Amino acid sequence: MPRTPHSAPHLRVMSVLGLLAALLLPLGMTSAPGALAAPTADPVRVMPLGDSITGSPGCWRAVLWNRLVNSGYKDIDFVGTLPTQGCGQAHDGDNEGHGGELVTNVADQNLLPGRLASTRPDIVVMHFGTNDVWSSIAPDRILAAYTKLVTQMRASNPDMRILVAQLIPMNPSSCAGCAQRVVDFNARIPGWARATGTDRSPVTVVDQWTGFSTAADTYDGVHPNASGDDKIAARWFPALSAVLDAGVPQDPGDPGDPGEDPAACTARFRAVSSWQGGYQGEVTVTNTSASAVRGWTATVVPANGARLTQLWNGSLTTAADGTATVRNAAWNGTLAPGASATFGFVATVPATAGTPAATVTCTGTAPAA
Repeated sequence: MPRTPHSAPHLRVMSVLGLLAALLLPLGMTSAPGALAAPTADPVRVMPLGDSITGSPGCWRAVLWNRLVNSGYKDIDFVGTLPTQGCGQAHDGDNEGHGGELVTNVADQNLLPGRLASTRPDIVVMHFGTNDVWSSIAPDRILAAYTKLVTQMRASNPDMRILVAQLIPMNPSSCAGCAQRVVDFNARIPGWARATGTDRSPVTVVDQWTGFSTAADTYDGVHPNASGDDKIAARWFPALSAVLDAGVPQDPGDPGDPGEDPAACTARFRAVSSWQGGYQGEVTVTNTSASAVRGWTATVVPANGARLTQLWNGSLTTAADGTATVRNAAWNGTLAPGASATFGFVATVPATAGTPAATVTCTGTAPAA
């Protein structure tokens, strides 16, 4: 019987290929791309939480997102039930910044648990309470709302990392008393944070007030303009990057790996000496957790326009607004429970600056198991 030309050689080739496939399959070699790729960790989920300063459009989030990505933080995911609201630059715009909301209403109406369940954040970045201050709500009541929200965050994720802002200044034309009320409320936040933070779920205060001008950095005395967005993002960045560097447990209800948990620490500022145009200061970092830390990162926000120019016993990175991030030196990063390390610096100040002052915070890193 005549055969179709070339059919036999074709069949022989196919048979050989089939034999090769049969031999290779038991060895786990397949043609499926990526079949042997190792699983990757889930992105760290960060929820920006607040009111219109955070979400309408809250362009500091876009600035912060791009600064994080450009600094090498790739596995992050901004989350929230609200989508991006413009800002003119590519970024992950999901957020929980509801224009006009009062933090006291969110607490009283139990609005946060549903939002947490939908987004499952690992970190909350919160600038919340401007509308409450504007409405003359007492600081005690606002802080009680803060506490309830933190409780709800920890019910969602016992390992929640929480960054809480001291509010940016406010001076709207329709509220003569708002400026001072922000000052009074901000003064209460550090004490509340110390009482509320835990080793497992630390609360970090981020000073968004110092160096922020309602005249230069807002368009209406309340909401940030482009300059204000840059300043807000610059203040969030060192605090958020410190938490990301320390590692965030991502299994709610699981204590996490010891090598990934941030360890609790405190930072204390002291002015050593001062002179016209400058001063010498020092910061003492103390391990307040029950286990040793293998490293620490401190954030120094100098007051009155000061800038750190020299530093010893650590490594210094300074943001455009003067916020300084200090990481331990190779020889003073490991701290036993209760142990301390001190770094010193020289700062320059404007001629009109008052008494040296700075807001300082820190994050420690637990040793690997």
